[in-house]
Amino acid sequence: MLERMPQAAASPAQTPAPTPSAPEPDPRPLPPKEPALEDCCATGCVHCVFDMYQIALENYEAALAAWEARHA
Repeated sequence: MLERMPQAAASPAQTPAPTPSAPEPDPRPLPPKEPALEDCCATGCVHCVFDMYQIALENYEAALAAWEARHA
């Protein structure tokens, strides 16, 4: 039977201490990728790729407006 070797505890130099004054990262939202014309099957799907893109675009615009307000 194999014995498990004890693991060494991480030294403080290896583990960065959290800094309470450092702000959380708040990256700018990225726009959704627009589908190509050939991505649509043109059969009148309930969830057409262009409808889904429009919803994603509206969500992006709202997220961008909120991000810009936080960074004004």
